[in-house]
Amino acid sequence: MAGEDSREQREIVYQGMVQGVGFRYTARQIASRFPVTGHVQNLADGRVHMVVEGSRATLDRFLAAVQAEMGHCIEDATPTIRPATGEFRQFGVRY
Repeated sequence: MAGEDSREQREIVYQGMVQGVGFRYTARQIASRFPVTGHVQNLADGRVHMVVEGSRATLDRFLAAVQAEMGHCIEDATPTIRPATGEFRQFGVRY
């Protein structure tokens, strides 16, 4: 189905106890198991910002894996979905 294969970008802002717990490292490790690109970074206000691109189905699985691994730290996750830009070559941590 074409909709399942279309690439999209998801920007997620995570709130909770998401800094100082290995969130970015864990997200990068999980991303290495999926064909996704983008980045994750800490924000000055204690939240974590993630931008990730891939197919809709892959993003669903990737974000479910992040939730499964780090859900105990996440109080809220605010996603924005838009078309993929293709600007990323890999998934990494930004500082």
